[in-house]
Amino acid sequence: MTAEQSMRRVALIENPASGSVSRRRRAVVRNLASALQGAGIPVDHLTIKGPGSGRALARDAMERGCDTVIVCGGDGTVHEVLQPLVGTGVALGVLPLGTANALAANLGLAGSPDKAIRALLQARAVDVPVGRIHYRAMDGSHQCRYFTVAAGVGPDALLMARMDPVLKRRLGYVLYVIEAFRIWASHPFPLFEVRLEDGNGGRSTLSASQILAVRIRSFGGVLGNLAPGASLHSPDLSLVAFKTRSRWSYLRFLLAVMASRHTFSSGVELITGRAVECIAGPDAKLPIFVEADGEVLGQGPVRMEMTGEKLTLLMPPNANP
Repeated sequence: MTAEQSMRRVALIENPASGSVSRRRRAVVRNLASALQGAGIPVDHLTIKGPGSGRALARDAMERGCDTVIVCGGDGTVHEVLQPLVGTGVALGVLPLGTANALAANLGLAGSPDKAIRALLQARAVDVPVGRIHYRAMDGSHQCRYFTVAAGVGPDALLMARMDPVLKRRLGYVLYVIEAFRIWASHPFPLFEVRLEDGNGGRSTLSASQILAVRIRSFGGVLGNLAPGASLHSPDLSLVAFKTRSRWSYLRFLLAVMASRHTFSSGVELITGRAVECIAGPDAKLPIFVEADGEVLGQGPVRMEMTGEKLTLLMPPNANP
C-alpha cells in the first residue's frame, strides 16, 4: 500500500528559517499540499515559529488525528520533529528544503522538488530502528534525544557549534566548507576516552579525537558513502573513529571519501557497535562538543546507543537506505 493510499490526515510542518527563502520554495510547499488534497487527503499546514516549536507542532499534529507528518525543511528540522514521533506509528516524511538534507539524499528525495513530491505520494511506511544519544546540555542538565542520520563527538560537533544562522542562510553549504577549514587549520584535536560495546556483550576502550556514529548509507554530495555498511535498517551503529590528532590524517581521509576511494587504517577505523561512551580525559582543557543530525546539542560526557524503539518513515519506491 502506498503512502497516498494509506494517509488519512497529513500535517505539513514547515520551517521558514531552514534553507533560503524564495518564491519557488513557497510554491514547492503549496504544490505538495495541493497534491495531497487532490488525492482526497486533508492537510494541516503548520509553521515553526522558533526553537523547540517543531516538537510541539508534531505533538499537536498527533492530537489533531494526523497519521503522517511531512517535514518541509532540513535535517535539523527533521531531527526536532521526529522526537515525539518515535514509537507512535505516525509516519514521518521529508521534503528537503534546508541547507543540509542528508536524510532526504539517502532516501533518494534530493534534487527536483516535483520528483520528491511524486516519490512521497508513492512511498511506503517502514519502521526503522533509531539511535539515542545522552549528553550534557549547555545549561548543565542531562538530556537525551533520538537520531536518524548521524551523531558525533568532537570536531564535527564543533563545526555545528560555530555555524552562524544568518550566514548559514546566506552562504549555505559554502559556510560549512569555510568553518571546516578553519577548524582543520587551528583545532588541536584533543583525545578523549572511548568505551565501546558490541551486540554480544563485548567491551573495549580506545582513545580518539572524533567519533561519528552513522545511520545512513549516503550523505549525498561530496561526502557520499562515509561509512560503508551503514544503514537505516541496521540494528548497530557504524562508528568512524579518528584515533589520531594528526590534521593530515583527517585531510587524507576526507579527500579519499570525496574521491570514493577511502579505506580505513589504524588511524581512522570503522567499527560496528551497539553503544559507545565518550569521556574527556583528566587533563582535558577543551570541552568535547556533541551533535546529532547536524544540530549541536551540548557537551560530553556522552553515550550513543541503539534502542529497541523504531520510527515509522516514508520510504520512496526507489530508496536504497
